[in-house]
Amino acid sequence: MRIRPVLALATAAAALLVAAPQGSAAGQGSAATKVAACPEKSLTLAAHQSANPTVVHISVTNHSKRTCTVDRIPTVTFGDLDGAAQPVPAGDSGPYRIGAGRTAYAAVRTIADLADPEARRVHSITVSADPARFGRTFTAKELGAGDVVRVWEPVTTWWKPSVAAADKALGLNRA
Repeated sequence: MRIRPVLALATAAAALLVAAPQGSAAGQGSAATKVAACPEKSLTLAAHQSANPTVVHISVTNHSKRTCTVDRIPTVTFGDLDGAAQPVPAGDSGPYRIGAGRTAYAAVRTIADLADPEARRVHSITVSADPARFGRTFTAKELGAGDVVRVWEPVTTWWKPSVAAADKALGLNRA
């Protein structure tokens, strides 16, 4: 699995965004708004097949006692395939704040049509809250997806405060 080489540019961009000073139009500094990246040991990643067989729900929970940041776009890769799910909407890496004890959610559409003849089949997906980290690998069985996950032109939402918000960002209607 090659998460790091595939997303080296995104990692550099995220680091620049976190390190760059931010201020308002009035020129006020933002020292109070800078938040450190979440230590890897304080995060728990989870993933499971949604009721829609083309969608996987992922989450990251901050178990630390402080607000911290992860990349606003989760990194999701598939088995031994090159590349990662593309963000919806398109955008660049940047910080996403997660409060102490809070969880963020994203929805990943692995394939638009399960019968697509172009579909690839993988036995696992890997999810990371930061493209500079390896993340956690989930087998298709651990996801509840059976023996394989079908993949073709996968997309992922940015982190959201709820599963419903993630599904909405992916264009899914929840009943």
